[in-house]
Amino acid sequence: MKVLRVIASMDPTSGGPCQGLRNAIPELKKHGVDTEVVCLDSPDAAFISLDNFIVHAIGPGKTSWSYAPQLIPWLTQHLGGYDIVVVHGLWQYHGYAVMKAFKYLRQDGERNLPSFYVMPHGMLDPYFQRAAGRKLKAIRNWFYWKLIESKVINGADGVFFTCQEELALARQTFSPYHPKQELNVGYGIQEPPTFNASMKEAFGKKCPELGDRPFILFLSRIHIKKGVDLLIRAYQKIHEMHASEKEFPLLVVAGPGMDTAYGMSLKHELEKNESIRDKVFFTGMINGEAKWGAFYGAEAFILPSHQENFGIAVVEALACSKPVMISNQVNIWREIEQAGAGFVAEDDLEGVISLLTSWNQLSRDEKSGMSLRARETFKQFFAIESAAKRIVDIMNQSPVKSL
Repeated sequence: MKVLRVIASMDPTSGGPCQGLRNAIPELKKHGVDTEVVCLDSPDAAFISLDNFIVHAIGPGKTSWSYAPQLIPWLTQHLGGYDIVVVHGLWQYHGYAVMKAFKYLRQDGERNLPSFYVMPHGMLDPYFQRAAGRKLKAIRNWFYWKLIESKVINGADGVFFTCQEELALARQTFSPYHPKQELNVGYGIQEPPTFNASMKEAFGKKCPELGDRPFILFLSRIHIKKGVDLLIRAYQKIHEMHASEKEFPLLVVAGPGMDTAYGMSLKHELEKNESIRDKVFFTGMINGEAKWGAFYGAEAFILPSHQENFGIAVVEALACSKPVMISNQVNIWREIEQAGAGFVAEDDLEGVISLLTSWNQLSRDEKSGMSLRARETFKQFFAIESAAKRIVDIMNQSPVKSL
């Protein structure tokens, strides 16, 4: 089976969807699925040549829509060579282009066409239409849905979701919404590399002030949606409430976005805060051995996000036997809570304070037990092997090469 994935960008700093592809494609290969990717990045981008699968970079895309005039001609020329096409993400040019390419080929009488699926990656979540500060974007999305995106979603052979929570939330956001199939294909990550001393050393170079002191890790984009401001305020409250008690673990905030207005505001506020400014460390983006050194070195992982479709970093933490503290807006929170692999709370200040407090109140034995459950949760729900098998089974049942 030959599959084409169409995505706006494979830039590692762009977030989870491209990392999801990098996790899944090698495992799918073991099941006889050959995958190629077409993206709207510049072919000269440094990250394009780093993957061990074929990436067709035909950008750069222009404007926030990622308009790339070369995409439709490329698709009309090459679609017939694939069995299945999957569009990853919404609201940008690549979904529209795939829809138009199929339309052109059908008008020309082409019958050797692949099946066509869409994977929204949480972009149908009602959060994006209701969140404060997104009123103009919500209006824009409503018009775009009426004109374009509804035709993409409802015209595809099916819509892939990463978990049942995402599938249920997608039904609440737009109308007309009547996809031909709603398919919970799951999601997973590859087994992390085994810990070694070079990982600790690589992370140490990113955060030398930390030393060997215990810490809690936040690793994600530095964005208001991720609740980083809430985390820092909650961390300050914890120190104010427990100043005379045992020292609380330090906080490491890792991820791209510190050069944005939001990131700079966080750094500015921390510099003014004498009580915790020597206890919170911003590392910027970390990857490779430094990233795994951070996961393995942390006591626990925290992500108080206001909306998170899946949370690859959450699952990476579980895979490294790290308990997680997350908001109930991370769509895999039910699995975490039911398995006892961490703590779940509301995505507000009180909720984040309760997460940190709950962790700090555990005994050493209780923390060790939760670490074991974290690893078991990863193996049961989020290992790439089972996720790959599910999506292969679904693909094998699709109307391959149908009109």
